[in-house]
Amino acid sequence: MAKDQQEKQSTSIHKPKRRAPNYISAHGRRKEAVARVRLYGGKGEITVNDKPMGSYFPQKLAEIKWKKPFVLTKTEGKYYAIIKTEGSGKNSQLDAIVHGLSRALILANPEFRPILKKAGLLTRDPRVKERRKYGLAQKARKGKQSPKR
Repeated sequence: MAKDQQEKQSTSIHKPKRRAPNYISAHGRRKEAVARVRLYGGKGEITVNDKPMGSYFPQKLAEIKWKKPFVLTKTEGKYYAIIKTEGSGKNSQLDAIVHGLSRALILANPEFRPILKKAGLLTRDPRVKERRKYGLAQKARKGKQSPKR
């Protein structure tokens, strides 16, 4: 019994070594949407929230938009990504994904930075919904209607 306790104590002292991850992690943001991107080298399917990218964003324009960082850097098929996104709507999530993919590609190869910067894919779009002020009507800028007489 005492030997078992000694073994437990000795194993709890030593922590297992953490390996370096085999992916590149980056975040992309737009409005309230946040996309956490893990970029892996090699061939594979890009998934968003555990669904294939094609089923999460079925529109043709969306496909053109999310492929743009890969097309500009000529890395189509060399990388795949697992993406988790939340917040806001689908269009903002798509913009956040493109932002995150661009940031991850730069971490993979810093030579891509001028190409992606020139295309405007690294700039976080600062436009967000304006907050509603108290004392007004239902919207951010709409004032209360006053009686004419």
